[in-house]
Amino acid sequence: MKNVLSRTLSISILALCASTGAAFSQSMDKLVADAKAEGQLTVIALPHDWCNYGEMLSTFKAKYGIQINELNPDAGSGDEVEAIKANKGNKGPQAPDVIDVGLSFGPTAKSEGLLQPYKVSTWETIPTEAKDADGHWYGDYYGVLAFQVNKDLVKNVPKDWADLLKPEYANAVALAGDPRTSNQAIQAVYAAGLSTAPAGGAAAGKAGLEFFKKLNAGNFVPVIGKAASIAQGSTPIVIRWDYNALADRDKLAGNPPTEVVVPKTGVVAGVYVQGISAYAPHPNAAKLWMEHLYSDEGQLLWLKGYCHPIRFNDLAAKGKIPKELLDKLPPAEAYKAAVFPTLDQQNASKAVIAGEWDKIVGANVK
Repeated sequence: MKNVLSRTLSISILALCASTGAAFSQSMDKLVADAKAEGQLTVIALPHDWCNYGEMLSTFKAKYGIQINELNPDAGSGDEVEAIKANKGNKGPQAPDVIDVGLSFGPTAKSEGLLQPYKVSTWETIPTEAKDADGHWYGDYYGVLAFQVNKDLVKNVPKDWADLLKPEYANAVALAGDPRTSNQAIQAVYAAGLSTAPAGGAAAGKAGLEFFKKLNAGNFVPVIGKAASIAQGSTPIVIRWDYNALADRDKLAGNPPTEVVVPKTGVVAGVYVQGISAYAPHPNAAKLWMEHLYSDEGQLLWLKGYCHPIRFNDLAAKGKIPKELLDKLPPAEAYKAAVFPTLDQQNASKAVIAGEWDKIVGANVK
C-alpha cells in the first residue's frame, strides 16, 4: 500500500505550492516553555476514533501538561474554516488554534489570510508537493474512500459504486458527513462520479451528484454515518475514509461483524492538511502541537489508526515503522487504482458538489 499511495501522491499533486518564506521551527525548549505559559490548546473537529486522535491528544497532554479544549468533534472542514472567520477578534474558548482540513481547504484558507506560517523541525521530510512553501499548511495523512458494511444486515456486500443502486440496499447507504461542508463527504460524492467520469474535476462532481440523486430515490439515508449508526443498523453501509472504517471495525470487534471494501472503480485517495489559525489565542501551544504531530511518535500514532502519515516514506527508509503496524494495513492490491485528485480538480468538484447538492440531490444530511 505504501508504494502505491506514495507514488500516486507524488505524481498527482505536484506543483501545489509556490513562493518563498521563512517561519522555521524555534528552539524546542523555549517553545515548550512558552506553550506551557499559555496553558491551553483549542482544537476542532478531532473525533477520538479518527486517525487515532484520542491517543494523539492524550499523549500531548501527558507529555506537556497542557490542557486541550476540544470543539465540535463532528465538524467538517468547512465548519473549521468558518470557526476561524467567526472568531477573528475572539480570544475565548470558541476560537480554534489549529485546524485539520481537506487538501483544498488549506490554500483557500491561506488566500483569505486565515492561517499563519510555521515550519516544524521535521519540515524537510514532508514531501514538497504536499505542503505550502511558506508553511501556512502542510499534509498530515491520507487514505482512500471505502464502504463499511454491517454484515449482519447486508448479506451481499457491495463491491463497487454501481452496486449501491441495487434494490437490495434500500434505506441502507449513508455518508459520513454533510456534502455541503464535509471534505470526507464531498470526496465520497466525487469518487462516485469518478467511476463514470474518469477525467475528474467538475465533470466528476456533477456525475457524483447525479449518482446520489438516483441513490436518494430509495437507498440513501440522510444521516451522518458512524460506528454507532452502523452497529444500530440505521446506516448499514457507510461511505467513509478507509482508516475510519478500519478503526471502527476493530472497535466493534465483531459486534456486529463489519467488512471494509475498497470499490473497484472510483478509488479516490485524499490528503488532509494542518494549519495554525492566524488569530490563534494560543499560538505557541499550536506550534508545539504541530511538533507533536510531525514527530516520529506522532506520525506512528496516526499510522496506528490506519492513516498513512505524510512522513511515511521517511520513517520507512529509517526502519522506524514497527512490523505489527505494517501487517495490519490492507493489501496493496486493493489500492492499485487509487488516484489523488489535483488541487484544481478538488476545487472545481467541491464548488459543484457543495453548491449544487441541495438543488440536484435535495437530501438534508444531518
